[in-house]
Amino acid sequence: MTAPCGPLALVGGEEWTEGCDFDAELLQASGLAGAPGGGPVVVLPTAAAYENPHKRLDRAGRWFEGLGAAVRGLPVLSRRDAEDDALAGEVREARFVYLSDGSAMHLRSVLKGSAVWGALVQAWRSGAVVAGSGAGAMVLTDPMVDPRGGALTVGLGLVTGMTVVSHVGHENVEKVHRSVALAGPGLAVVGIPERTALIRAGDGSWRAAGAGPVQVFVGGAPADLAALPAVSPAR
Repeated sequence: MTAPCGPLALVGGEEWTEGCDFDAELLQASGLAGAPGGGPVVVLPTAAAYENPHKRLDRAGRWFEGLGAAVRGLPVLSRRDAEDDALAGEVREARFVYLSDGSAMHLRSVLKGSAVWGALVQAWRSGAVVAGSGAGAMVLTDPMVDPRGGALTVGLGLVTGMTVVSHVGHENVEKVHRSVALAGPGLAVVGIPERTALIRAGDGSWRAAGAGPVQVFVGGAPADLAALPAVSPAR
């Protein structure tokens, strides 16, 4: 019998800051809480390749240190890095993989079809926790929302049947409505505020956690979390 996929957390942005208490729950689910050394959580700063990725990793390190875990930042910043067998091997063996915020388009171009992406999918299917924030959340679905305007484009497809708008607040209301208008009749459009997570359990059920309300639209109309796909992810 195939083991269930691990938990998946789609975070609206402002990761590793006060209010992201769900990270403690994800750490517990990964089996790393209480382990010798408390980790590591493997962080990919790929989306922030041109936005001082070391600063992102420093913040992640401080945050998870406060939760009793260490962080291992992997320098997967380019396509060449994403095809590195050693880096892919570290991702494959990880129990908790976190994709930082930044540029969704760069993240997609670096990871899509790469050795590191294949390793992340394998780790998740083996029960590891996977989290993505902001751009990192958006690319994990297929289709994904194009951050340049709200139209739909190809994502990485860890889960299908839904698409995500991150950083939802007053400034992103128009983008949510545009994505809703462009979505097909069966596609769920999900708006996630900063410091808020939409979490998929291993059994396929969804719940929200964190600072703000998660918005769900299906067929242009508001819906609840029960409308999100609970089927096995695309392979």
